[in-house]
Amino acid sequence: MTPAVNLLKKKKITHSLHSFEHDPNSRNFGMEAAKALNLDPKCVFKTLLFSLNGAAKQLAVAIVPVDSSLNLKLAAKAAGVKKAEMAEPTIAQAVTGYLVGGISPIAQKKALPTFIDDSALKLKQILVSGGKRGLDIQLSPQDLAAVTRARFMPLKQGD
Repeated sequence: MTPAVNLLKKKKITHSLHSFEHDPNSRNFGMEAAKALNLDPKCVFKTLLFSLNGAAKQLAVAIVPVDSSLNLKLAAKAAGVKKAEMAEPTIAQAVTGYLVGGISPIAQKKALPTFIDDSALKLKQILVSGGKRGLDIQLSPQDLAAVTRARFMPLKQGD
């Protein structure tokens, strides 16, 4: 199993796993998961890494619905910095220990400041990447926040 699943089991956090056949041609990993699992994209969340104030290796994590885009101004505000930019994929992979498309917010190699879009608070359960392409973890937003030490903040474009 992945480090994310192992940590949830170790901490006895209620969760369920959802697997699907990943299409190697797919680049929109979150929407692929929502479609493959026949779920509303508003309850499937993607894990995005962003850099703080232009420092490529100073990162934070944003967790937003797969049908939304991250608002970098809101991400910067959440992290208490002036500027946020999307992290380079190779750096995101090195820092988290997961491949892009399978980056779980749970059990990353390095603990990073983590923020969950506040739309998650309206849901009893959400899904996030389980640590590899084709595997999602379903759990309560509150349990996700507890295990990642995340705060709920407005993060997505629009609304």
